[in-house]
Amino acid sequence: FVDLKRYDEAITHYEKAIQLNPDMDFLFGDYLHARMKVCSWDLVEESINMCVNKIAGLNPVIRPFPLLSLIDDPSVHKLCSQIYIRTKHPMDSDREPYKIGDAGEKIRIGYYSADFHNHPISYLTAQLFEEHDRHRFEIHGFSFGPNTADEMRRRISSALHEFHDVSYMGDSDIVKLSRNLGIDIAVDLTGFTQNSRTRIFARRCAPIQVNFLGHAGTMGAEYIDYVITDKIVTPVESQSDFTEKFVRMPHSYLVNDSKRKISEKVFSKKELGLPGNGFTFCCFNNNYKILPTIFDIWMRILGAIDGSVLWLYEDNPSASKNLRKEAERRKIDGDRLIFAKYMPPDEHLARLKQADLFLDTLPYNAHATASDALRMGLPLLTCLGKSFAGRVAASLLHALDLPELIADSLDNYERMAIELAVNPEKLATIKNKLDRKRLGAPLFDGKLFAEHIEKAYRKMFDRHRAGLPPDMIDVVE
Repeated sequence: FVDLKRYDEAITHYEKAIQLNPDMDFLFGDYLHARMKVCSWDLVEESINMCVNKIAGLNPVIRPFPLLSLIDDPSVHKLCSQIYIRTKHPMDSDREPYKIGDAGEKIRIGYYSADFHNHPISYLTAQLFEEHDRHRFEIHGFSFGPNTADEMRRRISSALHEFHDVSYMGDSDIVKLSRNLGIDIAVDLTGFTQNSRTRIFARRCAPIQVNFLGHAGTMGAEYIDYVITDKIVTPVESQSDFTEKFVRMPHSYLVNDSKRKISEKVFSKKELGLPGNGFTFCCFNNNYKILPTIFDIWMRILGAIDGSVLWLYEDNPSASKNLRKEAERRKIDGDRLIFAKYMPPDEHLARLKQADLFLDTLPYNAHATASDALRMGLPLLTCLGKSFAGRVAASLLHALDLPELIADSLDNYERMAIELAVNPEKLATIKNKLDRKRLGAPLFDGKLFAEHIEKAYRKMFDRHRAGLPPDMIDVVE
């Protein structure tokens, strides 16, 4: 039911399952995540506290991915990941020995993903694959997701030395294929998200294994050696919250594609359902990232700015209905919440121009969604969190030299949003700065990112060949 987005039915079945077997591994967390997808917030704080207490007792109550959007505590995220790995994907003690390539050979990189199709991960990484240095690297893609035959899948498969559809293969066969191909560095782009194949890495499909993009935090697995990050999302002092060693990029860790298609269509506010006058706040994050705490702030912001609206992404009708009810509970007319229907990615980018200010979520920020907003010149206001997932928007803003859009507390986040809405000159100054900075910015330079991550791969490779254990790598320009 969840995969079909029939969340209300899923919730009903989860509740019945909990009555029958309340201690079933990860059941309660799956139930809670389904409720968050429809913004059903009754007893949500108590539910989150219960999960945290269960994790402290080393109980498998919730999977790592949904926890990222519920609490801003990287130490709890780490423990949750370790519990999940121990329960579902422990290191395979029977794995075969492996050998890394010779120093003079091309380094063989394998990218493993369930999302080599029209998906945010592919929108971010497509140019990276195209820009890799073919003289020094041999690039393989291993796809264990659906064979969609869409434009993005065709683009990615043509960019790689070899594209392997392994969706029909078992984990051990994928590991054998990887080893036979001599993959030196395996990059997991899926993490704990849908259709992940973590067992491949538990069996060591390559001598060096890397967590990149799929999970915004630690995977808690001793067999994942590195995580691609930057100095904002992972300050040095946060290393203890990760089992992987940091590989910190010089700008943002969030790779981008400078070739993204943007529709030439010019949308009017009317056809988007937006009022002709009044300030348009927006947030196109997934519904499960919206917690009551941040929604309280949004409603106070709307209450302070007459005629303003909040433009949100409509994932499912139940969430939209519940959010309007929650607005009414906070004395805000539910019609001031405008819900955006799905559009093709190029048209979605074009419609972002009709918003005035993007309001980010915490503890799980906008990631690819934030990148989209900034690419289109839409200012984004974020609050700096403690965890990786809650610091990504700040990473993007720092890469664009826009620290003035980063609040250090939720109180300041609320104050800054109101200030920008009532001070058009200040907002215009920020928009003008964003327009200047985004043109030619390293953040949107896929070729430059490829050069930087290749430096990282070379350092990982050289350390391993020298018999040295993984260690933190800071990539320099």
